[in-house]
Amino acid sequence: MNRRKKGIQIVKARIKKANAKLATNNKPKYISKAERETIALAEAAEAEAKAKAAPIDKATDATD
Repeated sequence: MNRRKKGIQIVKARIKKANAKLATNNKPKYISKAERETIALAEAAEAEAKAKAAPIDKATDATD
């Protein structure tokens, strides 16, 4: 590899690294399988609690 080509290769590599640092990260943060499971369980419990609370309110409104 001649000297000119090597110099150009080094400059291109530096530019590529600089552009990579400037690029915004569109990829979502990784969440482990165990964390996803705990989040899903928490959401399910929350939804279940809301579902239990909602019919009670509707039933009391209907009898009034």
